[in-house]
Amino acid sequence: MTIPSAEGFLHAASCLPCTAEEERDLVVALTREAEENVKDGDLRYLVSHSWWINWQSYVGLIKPDENDADMLPQAPSRPGEIDNSKLVSEESSSIGDEPELQRTLREGDDYALVPQEVWRKLHEWYKGGPELSRRVICSSPTSRSYIVDVYPLRLKLFDGRDSLEKIIRISRKAKVSELYSLVCSLLSVEQSKIDIWDFYQKTKGKKLINLNETVEEAQLMMDQEIIVEAKADDAWCSDLGTRSNNELALIPLEPSTSSFSIAGGPAFSNGFSSGFGSSFSQDNSFSPLLRDAEDGYSSFSNGTKDDIHGLSGLHNLGNTCFMNSAIQSLVHTPPLVEYFLQDYSREINTENPLGLQGELATAFGELLRKLWSAGRTSIAPRAFKTKLSRFAPQFSGYNQHDSQELLAFLLDGLHEDLNRVKKKPYIEAKDADGRPDEELAEECWNYHKARNDSIIVDKFQGQYKSTLVCPDCKKISVTFDPFMYLSLPLPSTVTRMINVTVFSGTGDALPMPYTVKVQKNGVCGDLIKSLSVMCCLQSCETLLLAEVYDHRIYRYWNPSEPLCHVKDEDKLVAYRLPVGSENLLRVEILHRVVDRYTSESMFNLSRKLIGSPLVTCIPSDSTRKADIYATVSSLLAPFVRAKVHTLDESVTKLNSNGPSLDGIVLTDNGTTCEEDVSTSNVDEEAADEEVLPFQLWLTDDKANKREHIDADSNGAPGSTMRLLMDWSDREHEVYDIKYMDELSVVFKPGFMSKKNRQEAVNLFSCLDAFLKDEPLGPDDMWYCPRCKEHKQASKKLDLWRLPEILVVHLKRFSYSRFMKNKLDTFVNFPIHDLDMSRYANHSRGDQPPIYELYAVINHYGGMGGGHYSAYAKLVEEDSWYHFDDSHVSSVGEEDIRTSSAYLLFYRRVGSSSCSVSKNVAVDTDMVDSLDT
Repeated sequence: MTIPSAEGFLHAASCLPCTAEEERDLVVALTREAEENVKDGDLRYLVSHSWWINWQSYVGLIKPDENDADMLPQAPSRPGEIDNSKLVSEESSSIGDEPELQRTLREGDDYALVPQEVWRKLHEWYKGGPELSRRVICSSPTSRSYIVDVYPLRLKLFDGRDSLEKIIRISRKAKVSELYSLVCSLLSVEQSKIDIWDFYQKTKGKKLINLNETVEEAQLMMDQEIIVEAKADDAWCSDLGTRSNNELALIPLEPSTSSFSIAGGPAFSNGFSSGFGSSFSQDNSFSPLLRDAEDGYSSFSNGTKDDIHGLSGLHNLGNTCFMNSAIQSLVHTPPLVEYFLQDYSREINTENPLGLQGELATAFGELLRKLWSAGRTSIAPRAFKTKLSRFAPQFSGYNQHDSQELLAFLLDGLHEDLNRVKKKPYIEAKDADGRPDEELAEECWNYHKARNDSIIVDKFQGQYKSTLVCPDCKKISVTFDPFMYLSLPLPSTVTRMINVTVFSGTGDALPMPYTVKVQKNGVCGDLIKSLSVMCCLQSCETLLLAEVYDHRIYRYWNPSEPLCHVKDEDKLVAYRLPVGSENLLRVEILHRVVDRYTSESMFNLSRKLIGSPLVTCIPSDSTRKADIYATVSSLLAPFVRAKVHTLDESVTKLNSNGPSLDGIVLTDNGTTCEEDVSTSNVDEEAADEEVLPFQLWLTDDKANKREHIDADSNGAPGSTMRLLMDWSDREHEVYDIKYMDELSVVFKPGFMSKKNRQEAVNLFSCLDAFLKDEPLGPDDMWYCPRCKEHKQASKKLDLWRLPEILVVHLKRFSYSRFMKNKLDTFVNFPIHDLDMSRYANHSRGDQPPIYELYAVINHYGGMGGGHYSAYAKLVEEDSWYHFDDSHVSSVGEEDIRTSSAYLLFYRRVGSSSCSVSKNVAVDTDMVDSLDT
């Protein structure tokens, strides 16, 4: 087998046993086999996403898009060693033998998962690492669905003798019995002789005795502590003092004596019954009185209590800032605070199959009570996260998630747990039949309330009117549907600034940079059109748009290519060429620094590209050596240094006799004719490299080779000729290359930031964009009952009934097939007096729909990572606070409006629910009736 060259890429120990096609076919077959026979306990391996993309490109699994017709054909190079170093934490080397993953990784952005057999083959072919394996676990035995446990629980096992901790890892879906087996194996003890205790924040909590529940159901969290204790009255316990230093000495700990109380309620010991995790299923009865004292709540020193309520932070349990910010916003929603601080047990729906039989509502209510107890103690929402993960399994584990998505699931889960309707009636929707909108809207709302009636519906849900119009028969369909929040687009994101450097393709002028403002959702043709106006393009000229990477043309942009494919870090150039240049031979000139007399054997070692490529075009039958040199000399004329007064004789000849593109006329059929086109009459001796002022070579698109130019050639194969120009000291003395070197990126972060801030939009323009009439997408066609077929109808939304609590979601994250993006547009939203009158003319009630802001969820950073925090207002005190996980600090109202605002929470002025007072009495019987 002939092994292709992989010079500079392969490790000395690597080999290339297969061709790219053979690698592809084998990996595809192994992957298909693994997916068809997946089972619990299988292994999947993490591979760097960037390396995986390079490999897929190399073997042909990733191909250029169909719209990339003008993209230069790139021969994908064989990737180097597998490099997973960016997936691993820097501190991992000091923690055991297994590498520790970075905590903010996302599949598809940072890593890909491959089956074990695929990893073995890839590692055999490419070497590298480190090896990162994770187990496949069954997430739902009934549906036989599987997930990869990328972030297994990392627990700190404490040895009470020397206080040293040992790190263990176990799947969150593993049983408590498996945890016991793992610990016993590690410590070489019998399971019957030990107990494992929850030791969160080094405070002894409950004993893990339910061996059939999972460690997730036992509320064990990432990076938390557990401690092993010898059972009392056991010979193994009494033998501890005689064991050697190399053996484990476990010291029993007394139950913690710290206690807590909520708003004057009775104290509740931390050493309560360990049956909390399964108490709801023991007798199928509901008791909202249960609580987990080990959730980080502890008593205040000297028994004194702070008068401040609602200022407790939430521990970050591992990438849970998205959850903490949503919780803080909801627990500072006045109607919810009032509701959950009272006795809500009678509204718990234990029969609703869509809920959790009240467990989620109870966990949220208990968490709210803790957060509204006096003081500023930070709380770990472990019990709540466990219940939420059961209702919405996608939030289990410790990956970062979207706070808005969690909020939607949480409100829906609370509604189902608190739905006052025990048996939902079947109601068949009726057609409008020409009835007034008021009558139809009221009927639809009553139907909705007949099946959905809870505090969430009462306070958070509104109603909008949806109007569809058939584009052919003009059939109108009107429906009224409920909504929980408004997801508003950001209209200010329709434009972006793009930097482009314009080069002359005829040697008439120096390169000139331009900054163009274009529509974000536009195409490259829009950029070319705007740029043509800015650079005063003549009617006989056209612009060829290209991307420069590594001092060479990476691709030419098709005018129909979406601008969203152009990244901010790209470098764009445009070449001014005559109209019809696509029918001529395109000439690209690359530049490299090298000794004038570099030997052929030293070519690849000394190759260093500089500057920006120059592009021009010539007739395909004018490719003699003299013609080519004359063309290049004309392009270089604007770069001649001012101090060079007398040019070399050959330069003068070449410049005066070069071909003129102005003389090229294109006929209707695309052929060329020449009107007094003066080609070079320079003697062949003048073209000799001894006389010429620079050296040109024929090369490929990557400048990996060089060939002599044929002096007598009169016609070039293909549509593009690529030349390589040598730059020695002599060329630098004659030409100033700095004008070719100064290319700016498409957009620099912070560029024109002040101007962008002034052009920021307000919340009303977002509302207008949300409510405007627009056609449905091709994937969302509407079936017209009159035409009897699916139509791309136009859709118009109107707000009909506004809720008491209005949640506004600013759509900062955009997704497409090719890229993900976060929009940092500053939205100027009102804090006081948000008047929604013009958007809801049909809203019932005499009072106008005026709203006050009381909470904001912020997102900082970009896609994939980032951080969430929340601003919330204590209504009674009329003061704002910043809730950043466990850290709580005061903040001025003037600082609430930022470009990081993601979710806005408004409360209707004059609503029926009263403000939450600092002195509101908590129903302590509901909280603390479970005694220990």
